[in-house]
Order: sequence, then C-alpha cells, then structure tokens
Amino acid sequence: MTPAPHRTNPRPHATNAHPLRFGYGTNGLADLRLDDALALLADLGYDGVGLTLDHMHLDPLAPDVAARTRKVARRLDTLGLGVTVETGARYVLDPRRKHGPSLLDPDPADRARRVDLLIRAVRIAADLGAHAVHCFSGVLPADPGHPADPARPAATADTVEDTAWKRLAEALTPVLDAATHTAVPLAVEPEPGHLLATLADFHHLRRILGDPPALGLTLDIGHCQCLEPLPPADCVRAAAPWLRHVQIEDMRRGHHEHLPFGDGEIDFPPVLEALAATDYQALTVVELPRHSHAGPHFAAQSLPFLHRAARAIPDGGAEGSTP
Repeated sequence: MTPAPHRTNPRPHATNAHPLRFGYGTNGLADLRLDDALALLADLGYDGVGLTLDHMHLDPLAPDVAARTRKVARRLDTLGLGVTVETGARYVLDPRRKHGPSLLDPDPADRARRVDLLIRAVRIAADLGAHAVHCFSGVLPADPGHPADPARPAATADTVEDTAWKRLAEALTPVLDAATHTAVPLAVEPEPGHLLATLADFHHLRRILGDPPALGLTLDIGHCQCLEPLPPADCVRAAAPWLRHVQIEDMRRGHHEHLPFGDGEIDFPPVLEALAATDYQALTVVELPRHSHAGPHFAAQSLPFLHRAARAIPDGGAEGSTP
C-alpha cells in the first residue's frame, strides 16, 4: 500500500464547539497489517482508530510490546489519528475460548489473566495518548464456581448473579487503580448476553464500586437499538455524563448483529445530533468486526455515510472532519 500523505495537523473541523470525530475499528480490518490499516484510515479522512489489542496488530503479550507501542504512537502522530484502545479480541488470551477467560471466570487465576491484560491495555493506552480503554464484563458462567458439597444448598439464580457482580467489581478494582494513575479512563461496554448488558447494568456496577471517577462508559449505538428500552438518541442523552467511548454501526431490534450502515433500522441523524449536543469529544468508532473480509470497502463507505447523516441535522452541528 502506498503510504498516506502525512497529516501533521488534523483536517479542519466545523465551527461547532464539539464536532464529532469519526474512527474505524481495527477489528474490522483484521486482514490488514496495522501500518496499512492506519494509512488507509488516514487516507480516507478518518479522525482516529479504535485499536483492538490482538496478535495480528499490537500484541499486548509480546515481549517487545513497549517498543512496538512507541512505534505505533509515532505513526499515529504522523498520520494525525486519535486512538481509543479496545480489548475485545476473540482469542488473545486463550486459543480455544472466545473472549476467555473473562472477569467472571470461576477460576481466580483465569480472572487474574484478564485483569493483567486490562492493566497492560491501560499502560499501552497511556503510551499511545489514547482517549480511553474499552472493556466488557463477560457472560455469566454456567458454573458458579462453588465446590460440590452435599451439605451446601444449591445456588439460586440470584446468588449466582450476586457472586458474579462481586467478582466483576473485585476484578476491576486494580484496573481502575491503573486507570486513575495514568489518567486514562476505563470505558465499560454493555454487551448483549453479558452480565453487564444494559445501561441500567452499568449504573449498577457504578454504585457497587462507589462511582470512581476513572470508570466510564462505552456506548455501542447498535446495542441500544438491539435491546435498550429507549431509542438510541435518548440513550446517548441519558449516558452523556459517563460517556468515554462510542461505537457505531447499524442493527435491528432484538438481533445482535453488527450491520453496515443502511442495512439495519437506526435513524442516524438524531443519534449524531444527540452526540454533538453533549460534551463528548472522543472518537465515534465504526464497529464492524465480522466484515474484515471486505474491510477497506466498508471503511470507504462508512465515513461518507456518517458525514451525510451529520449534514442531515438542521444546523449541521455534528459535522466532523471535512470529507
């Protein structure tokens, strides 16, 4: 790939006080080398990248990860790209368990592996100058982790879930300590099918942890369409005080399938209008992890779609970089 022209300064933004800044997730460009993916996004006019830490791009477990991170930081600076660090790689910790182990794993040693990954991600994010580190809870384990004991009553659904919330809070505490130390917020994502699946669940975690300043929210607009009771634009307004990262794609009600723009049911101008009306200034990242087979095509299509949706707002207030 021919390197993109150097962008020592970001492209000019609209005069709105808080214009939106659009990015694209590298989990939707998994077949590209990281340097090629970054050059592609800069060449297309994106403002930044959602960088998933994984073996094919920036491997958080590589022995030379610090040197690799410095190289990526220089490349991002040269291309004028902002960055959010994402931790949703499918098999980065275990080649046999998708997204495993999780923060809810019954085995304390396995939970510790996920905690270590997230602390590594926070440090990498700080070295990259990232806006936030994204993470999620994981699914409720089928095995609640209680030893077999005939004298012990069987765990009820309530006690299993209560145990899971306690595990999640305990596991996130050292990660939040690292986030506080580096001043990089941890942005937890409500994920359909996970213990923490909704905005209400995020607030439950926030209360358990005592509302630490380093704890923020990743809001996936498609997930709002999928299962939240409020429309996506209302979800944005409700989440605004805690919003640290935004993922965006199309989706249909009741179906957790990330779709290219126009293939789902979301009305995007009201969503972008709601985002522009908040103080949110980080990246809004296109999230198409199952479309890497045609990643450059969808990256090229997605940004013009978002610009058109922004221009459909009456005052044009959500317009980001000039297309």
